[in-house]
Amino acid sequence: MTSATLLDRLRKAVDDRFEEEVGFLSDLVRFPSLRGREAPLQDWMARQMAARGYAVDRFTIAETPLASHEKASPMIEVDPAGSVQVVAACRAENPTGRSLILQGHIDVVPEGPLEMWTHPPYAGVVQDGWLYGRGANDMKAGVAAMIFAMDALRAAGLKPAADVYLQTVTEEESTGNGALATLARGYRADAVLIPEPTGHSITRAHTGTLWFRLRVRGVPVHVAVAQDGSNAILSAMKLIQALQEHTRLQNVAAREDRWYAGTPDPIKFNPGIIRGGDWASSTPSWCEVDCRIGLLPGTDVKQAMAAVERCVSEARAGDNFLANNPPEVIWHGFQADGFVLEPGSEAEKVLAEAHRQVHGEEMPARITTAVNDTRFYGLYYDIPALCYGPSGEGNHGFDERTNLESLRQTTLSIATFIASWCGVREAD
Repeated sequence: MTSATLLDRLRKAVDDRFEEEVGFLSDLVRFPSLRGREAPLQDWMARQMAARGYAVDRFTIAETPLASHEKASPMIEVDPAGSVQVVAACRAENPTGRSLILQGHIDVVPEGPLEMWTHPPYAGVVQDGWLYGRGANDMKAGVAAMIFAMDALRAAGLKPAADVYLQTVTEEESTGNGALATLARGYRADAVLIPEPTGHSITRAHTGTLWFRLRVRGVPVHVAVAQDGSNAILSAMKLIQALQEHTRLQNVAAREDRWYAGTPDPIKFNPGIIRGGDWASSTPSWCEVDCRIGLLPGTDVKQAMAAVERCVSEARAGDNFLANNPPEVIWHGFQADGFVLEPGSEAEKVLAEAHRQVHGEEMPARITTAVNDTRFYGLYYDIPALCYGPSGEGNHGFDERTNLESLRQTTLSIATFIASWCGVREAD
């Protein structure tokens, strides 16, 4: 069949089922799949995939040899035995095309104060062409798109001529260990597509990410004699200020980077959680600050970690208390490399053509200062790793939402990409 005929068949199939797809996405959003609480959604997802006739593998991170993998990140806050992954395999008889992994994460970040949302964050409200909710855009819309792209092929009377694996993973927002667990489980393909909300652009590069906790101890006294004790919160503030200066210097150096020279301050530092003290009239004897800092592609993770530790060590030398009571730097969560998708791969060319057919224009590229799971496939397993998906607003913020027309277009683009990359056969 001609490419135009194929596109018409797929477009009709996507349009005919789009109302169902929106309902599916609303159902996804109604699961509060926060870290450590993803299993109910993953169990539902496994049933959804089994109902489609796929061979379903439901397993936990603890059931894989991930602990020995050099690129696994520490999970000190959650139990790997409760972190469920789902892989649904659509296997081709006598495959002739190229195999594909479609992968999306279903974990979401906390929603914050509920009263600051216009719509309840887990209601999956549809209004004026948008679907609202925590995770609606990041990235449950992409998950719906990849699943309904495969549904569209079937509805159009077609089936892939190569194996396709649909994977829903956890831990993308904290370690990436969910994606890595599927690789440790043995799943491979000739390419992977991760439909993160990129606004219909290909992700050319992403920065790496480190998570760490600053732990400061102090000597509590009555605030009336504060000069006789110490204040762990104020000491932690000094460390944060030192890390801000460290980040500034990293961003000065980034002006010479091949990919990030045109991105203002690509290294982002964020003290994201703070805990400390026990009483307003006592100087705090403890403070903990959970932090995130980025690193450029090509930067060695261990060297970046050592630079953070060196910064903290130097900062404490100027504090009378910290000089004799060293703070701790506790590494937990992300120890993620940055990644560059070098231009010119065959997989990217096929995706670009699918995008052009659907949108009538060339596929743009983007450079991002956030991390995604493509690094595992591209850096460590030499699998072409594409990150391309729908558009929306409010990731990690209030009133997160995804654009439904963008969801429709992305579903069609992915279906067209599957057909071109894997090849298709007429279904029985």
